[in-house]
Amino acid sequence: MTNLQESLPKELLRTNRSGAYSCSTIVDCNTRKYHGLLVVPVPGLDDENHVLLSSLDCTVIQHGAEFNLGLHKYQGNNFSPKGHKYIQEFDCDKVPTTLYRVGGVLLRKEVVFQHYEDRILIRYTLVDAHSATTLRFRPFLAFRSVRQFTHENSTASRDYQEVDNGIRTCMYAGYPDLYMQLSKKAQFVFQPDWYRGIEYPKEQERGYASNEDLYVPGYFELGIRKGESVVFSASTTEAKTRGLKALFEKEVEERSPRDSFFHCLVNAAHQFHVEDKDGNKYVLAGYPWFKARARDTFIALPGLTLSIEEDEYFEAAMATAEKGLREFMAGKPLSVKLYETDQPDVLLWAVWCIQQYAKEKGLATARARYGQLVADILAYVEAGRHPNLKLDDNALLRTEGRDKAVTWMNSMANGRPVVPRTGYVVEFNALWYNALRFAASMAEDAGQSEQQRHLEELAARCQVSFVSTFVNEYGYLFDYVDGEAVDWSVRPNMIFPAAFDYSPLSPDQKKRVIDICTRELLSPKGLRSLSPKSGGYNPMYVGPQTQRDYAYHQGTAWPWLGGFYIEASLKLYKRTRLSFIDRQLVGYEDEMFYHCMATLPELFDGNPPFHGRGAVSFAMNVAEILRSLEQLEKYKY
Repeated sequence: MTNLQESLPKELLRTNRSGAYSCSTIVDCNTRKYHGLLVVPVPGLDDENHVLLSSLDCTVIQHGAEFNLGLHKYQGNNFSPKGHKYIQEFDCDKVPTTLYRVGGVLLRKEVVFQHYEDRILIRYTLVDAHSATTLRFRPFLAFRSVRQFTHENSTASRDYQEVDNGIRTCMYAGYPDLYMQLSKKAQFVFQPDWYRGIEYPKEQERGYASNEDLYVPGYFELGIRKGESVVFSASTTEAKTRGLKALFEKEVEERSPRDSFFHCLVNAAHQFHVEDKDGNKYVLAGYPWFKARARDTFIALPGLTLSIEEDEYFEAAMATAEKGLREFMAGKPLSVKLYETDQPDVLLWAVWCIQQYAKEKGLATARARYGQLVADILAYVEAGRHPNLKLDDNALLRTEGRDKAVTWMNSMANGRPVVPRTGYVVEFNALWYNALRFAASMAEDAGQSEQQRHLEELAARCQVSFVSTFVNEYGYLFDYVDGEAVDWSVRPNMIFPAAFDYSPLSPDQKKRVIDICTRELLSPKGLRSLSPKSGGYNPMYVGPQTQRDYAYHQGTAWPWLGGFYIEASLKLYKRTRLSFIDRQLVGYEDEMFYHCMATLPELFDGNPPFHGRGAVSFAMNVAEILRSLEQLEKYKY
């Protein structure tokens, strides 16, 4: 903790399941513009999250001597006030807990984010002290979008009003009031000032502007006795200060421990849950900058819910998603905030998602709940009503992706897709074949023989065309085929037809695909997005935005793809691959202690030492590793 080279890259995320979050490093030094102690959506302003309270510095005062436990990075690689040197212990098994030692003073700090409320709670406990002790709390305010910076200005309001054991203030019109209160009567000293030149090194690394000024309205001060606890609350609504201690205890009780790899992933899975004011439930694609994206939702939902026996959230999130899908298919504006629903493979991933539900709950249950949706999706696609997904006479689906990225490989540079996947895309058609066969099984279960026969005939034609189109002479699959143009790159998208329950490939063809993925794409952090033997291999996701855009899908490794690789391997090789898969999962377990604690980041460099990059917590990665663990258990027992 006292070595900043070790501690600054480690981040910690807390969420409230309503879209707000709290995120910083484990030493409470913000290194990104997305970091903040209280970061909340402000629907009245825009669709982004906003940093209200950036950080809170705590100072221990004894015999007139002040010891500031805060930590900020300023320009010129200067850190102040270097409070990390007082850290004796850090633990985040249940809630993040930091123990500070200042001379004879032992002070414990614990943090929770209240579920479904925009309220961060911090409990300070004076574990030991040999003389009178005072605590001083200095809040650093930003009141800005996570995508912007704030700088000293004359527009910011300095006004504040006293409330029960604290104050409320608001820097700019349109923002909610920020209530800062304590469980014990404290003196607030109005001492407005701007702290200038605070620097965020992660933004520097990414080639962005990286400096801002933060406003401090003053400080709270109170005495604390040995063994006493005080709770600080920062929220967009006023708290009942008498109940803050009980509220903190209640929130701690609701937290499950992060005492194993599995429990870390379960905790991470819950952080992607988001419920809006209308009761719609979503799966956030990742933190800190992603929203609820349709493709990510359908890929991640089974792992985040069904794999940990949380079927109710699956059904609730699917109810919201179905609303969005039906509105899209009807050509209506969406009433739910499910983004990128128009992407051509989204409807097919929705069918795959329902298929996972059928495997857990039974085909009859899935048909009763989602059978009509599956039938409507297939009819919509078959009729050619999707604006960018056309069914050709050979029963394959064609899409246009030259000018706009339309697959999960969606990076753009200079207004063009970095990987212009167009024509017949391998996973689109694998999804299509799988959807046809799954829908046929639903029709059979419902006794709809005519519909079953139609779907099976279409699937049979699709299978013949798939094999003749994608399987090449070297035994792997073309990534996409557009007329005479074929993409010979060795990419991980060919793992999907080998992993799906209904595959157009023969066992021998699956084996060749898996073997090539193992030899050229497999890393300890998932499958690479491009083989090192293919042209354009660029495995290091570093540097300015454009440089990273060109590397995003050109060799970086993705754990969620590794999940489908594990599924394909287990289906083909069964128990003979168990020890190999166990070793593969160890590569993810190590990650619980790096990057963002107890979760998995968006992607990794494709070359050693496989550094975690991108978003600090990514839903599809967490979901697929949870699904892999569940599958592993089934094959073991």
